[in-house]
Amino acid sequence: MTVRKAWIVAIAAVSSGLALVTLLVVGVYVVAGNLVNGVGGGSVALAKGAVPAVYQSLVQRWGNLCPALNPALLAAQLYQESGFNPRARSAAAAEGIAQFIPGTWATHGIDGNGDGRRDVWDPNDAIPSAASYDCSLASYVKTVPGDVSQNMLAAYNAGPDAVIRYGGVPPYGETRNYVKTITTLQRTFAAPVTRVDPSRQAAGAISFAQSKLGTPYLWGGDGTADQGGRFDCSGLTKAAFENVGITLPRVANDQYNAGPHPRRDELLPGDLVFFSDDPSDSRAIRHVGIYVGGGYMIDAPRSGAVIRFDPVDTPDYFGGTRVTEDGAKALPTQV
Repeated sequence: MTVRKAWIVAIAAVSSGLALVTLLVVGVYVVAGNLVNGVGGGSVALAKGAVPAVYQSLVQRWGNLCPALNPALLAAQLYQESGFNPRARSAAAAEGIAQFIPGTWATHGIDGNGDGRRDVWDPNDAIPSAASYDCSLASYVKTVPGDVSQNMLAAYNAGPDAVIRYGGVPPYGETRNYVKTITTLQRTFAAPVTRVDPSRQAAGAISFAQSKLGTPYLWGGDGTADQGGRFDCSGLTKAAFENVGITLPRVANDQYNAGPHPRRDELLPGDLVFFSDDPSDSRAIRHVGIYVGGGYMIDAPRSGAVIRFDPVDTPDYFGGTRVTEDGAKALPTQV
């Protein structure tokens, strides 16, 4: 079967009701066999709306400060540290959008906006300072074997002396997890330059969602027995992927960061599709569904409605996410 025929099958399935899942399984895996792997090289641009618009130009500019850094990597680090919250404060006294502890800020904070002040609570200072600090660490460990960006991140977490001593990322569980988390999240903040791999769990997630068609909507619904098996939009998508072994965050705007972002014409069955009144900020996403092909999704739309098929191409369509296991695992729990 050709890719084109696979999509014809998927389109036909939207109107054929109960035959949908069987046909989509064929469509997903036929398309999977025709895609190139991963995200391609070249200069790194930020994915649409992945960084709040108010910070996007800062991240794009300062993310290119040195070869070890790029805008998507800087964005992933900021998201991991604070969820882009400029007022974030941790139990360890880390402060601001980049989560500097006071001692580190005193040494490495810079006046990014040139107003004569170094303010850890001002993203116009904190984001440039984070990039500057990253690049300083990269320079310090530049002679260490291995990937320069991973060594930089390891130095951020464990200190540059540990990276030098071990000749690369040190064997600390926390540090290795930090490096893996940030490098994985980087994919969700980078605009793909090639097609990205389909999810191998896509068909199972669709199957779960289809089994809930006709179920009444419930705000905050997770499908539990005491809720009568009802869902809201992100409760449905969370349950669908949990059914195939992937744990997503509870809210839609964090689910957006669970993998890379295919363009509209690259959507495959099983991708999550998102909707927002603000096309420039993923933190403003308010609705999510599961794409099934042919321009349709399964979603739990609103109070008074039931889980159903709905068109994707509406004025408030924001974008899609191809959920990956590593991408979901990398999402921080505090945002």
